[in-house]
Amino acid sequence: MLEQPDHRLRQREYLLQISRAITAQLDLSSLLNLVIGYAVEMLAGTSGLIAISDEEGDDALRIRASSQLPREIWPAFAPLLDLPVGDLPRRGVAVLRDVAADTGLSLRQMIALPLTVRQASVGVIYVFRAALNVDFSANDRQFLQDFADQAAIAVSNARLYQGVLREKQRLDAMIEQSADGAMIIDSRWRITTFNHTMEQFTGWSREEAIGRPCAEVLGIHSDQGVNICLTDCPLQRRPIMENPVAEGKITSRDGRDIYVQSRYAAQRGPGDIFLGAIANVRDITAQRREVELQNTFISVISHELKTPVSIIKGYAGTLARQDATFSQETLREGLTVIEEEADRLARQIQDLLDVSRVAAGGVRLDRSDFPLTILVADVVRSFAAQTEGKFEFELRFPDDMPPVHADYERLRQVLSNLVSNAVKYSPEGGTIRIGARAEGDLAIAYVADQGIGIAPEEQEQIFQRFYRADNRLRRETQGSGLGLYLARAIIEAHGGTIWVESQIGRGSRFFFTLPLGRRQLTD
Repeated sequence: MLEQPDHRLRQREYLLQISRAITAQLDLSSLLNLVIGYAVEMLAGTSGLIAISDEEGDDALRIRASSQLPREIWPAFAPLLDLPVGDLPRRGVAVLRDVAADTGLSLRQMIALPLTVRQASVGVIYVFRAALNVDFSANDRQFLQDFADQAAIAVSNARLYQGVLREKQRLDAMIEQSADGAMIIDSRWRITTFNHTMEQFTGWSREEAIGRPCAEVLGIHSDQGVNICLTDCPLQRRPIMENPVAEGKITSRDGRDIYVQSRYAAQRGPGDIFLGAIANVRDITAQRREVELQNTFISVISHELKTPVSIIKGYAGTLARQDATFSQETLREGLTVIEEEADRLARQIQDLLDVSRVAAGGVRLDRSDFPLTILVADVVRSFAAQTEGKFEFELRFPDDMPPVHADYERLRQVLSNLVSNAVKYSPEGGTIRIGARAEGDLAIAYVADQGIGIAPEEQEQIFQRFYRADNRLRRETQGSGLGLYLARAIIEAHGGTIWVESQIGRGSRFFFTLPLGRRQLTD
C-alpha cells in the first residue's frame, strides 16, 4: 500500500519545524532536552534518553538528557549504552528486559537513532515504548534518519560553541586576573576589553572605558608632555614594527602619575589592514624612579665627593705657597680643615663600599654585648660639639636597661645617621630625644626630633637606596640618599626592624629593634 502524499508532506513540514528549532539552540543542555522531547513525540514513545560521546575523547557514551525518565534511574541503562548500535536489534531485547525489571518501567520496544557527523559518532537517541507497534515504512525510516542527521549536526555545533565559550571564559579569566593591565582594541581603535588592573591604572571603570578611543582612556604621554597615542602610535608606524612598544607617563583620573610600558600584539588582514590589537600594559614607575634616583645619586655623589676634594686641594695649595708666610694658628686651622674634609671623604667612600657589600649579599657583623647608653652618649658628645648649643640632647633610658647584643661600630653608624638627619631636618633647633626600653627579648630604641617631618606617602620610601625626601630642605642639605638605606640593612642584619612615625611640621621619631644581650636571654 502506497503512502499518501499529504502524509509525506506533513512529515517534511514537521522535520523543517524541528530543524529550525534545534539548529537555533546553542546551549548544549537545552538542545539535548529539546531533541529527546521531539524524538519521543515523533515516535509515539513513552520515554527516551539521549547519550553522547564523552568530550575527553574515549568514545564512551554518557546520558545527558531524558524524557519521562528521572535522573536517579539513569545508571540502570548503563548496560544498554555499552552495546554497539549494530548489536541493539539482536542483543538489546534482553538488556531492555533486565532494565525494565530493575526499574519497574514498561519497556516493550526500543528504537535507537545513531547521531553521526561526517561518519563520526556523536551519540545515540533511545526511544522506548510501552507497547509493540507496527514497523516503520521506508519513508518513515528516511524521515527519522533525516531528523537524526539534523540533531547530530546541531549537537556537534552546540558542543563546538560550548568549547569556544569555555575557552573564551578561560581567556577572560586570565586577562582579568593578570597583574598587568590588559586591553583589546578593535579596528577603529575603540576599547572592547578592559581588565581590573587597567581600571586601577587609569581610574576608568570598564563600563566607561569600553567603546571609547584608546588614546582618550590610556593617553601615554612622552617626557615632553605629548600624547604618544595620538601623535606617534607604535601600531601606526611605517614600516610596521613586529613587536611595537610605547613607554611614557599616564595620569589617572584621580591625579596619580604612573609610568607604563605598553606592548602590542596586532592583528592585520590582507594589505596590512589593521584589524585590532591586544595591549599588555605594565607599571614601570618603580623602575623609572630607580633610574631617576640613580641619576640623581650620581649627580649628588659627584658633588659630595668633589667638594671635599676641592677644599683639600685648595687648602693644601695655599699652605704650600712659597711666597707666603703663615702663622702657626693659620697652619693649624688649615690642616684641621684638611683633616676634617679627608674624614668626610673617607665616610662617603665607606658608604659607597657598604652599599656595594649590601648589594652583594649583606652586612658582616662583629657582635658583642654592651650597654646602649655608652654608645648613645658617645654619639651625642660628637654632635653636641658640632651644633654649638643649638640643640638639646635628651637621653631616656631606664636604670635597669639590659645590654644589647650588636656590632658596636655598625650601630654607631646607624645612630650617627639618625642623629645627623634629626639635626639637618630641624632648622629651628630644639630637643633631640634618644631612648630605649626592653620588651621581651628585644631592645626598642628611638631617635626623635622636632623638625619638619616626613609626608605619609614617603615614610616607607625613605629607606630605599638613593631616595631623599621631597621637602623644602632637600636642596639645602647635603646627602646621597644612602644613610637610611644602610641603616635599614644594618638593623635587619641584626635581625631587627626599623620604621618611622612622623607628622609634617611636628617632627619625626625613628624606631629600631635589636636583640638583647645573651645574659638577658638566659635569665
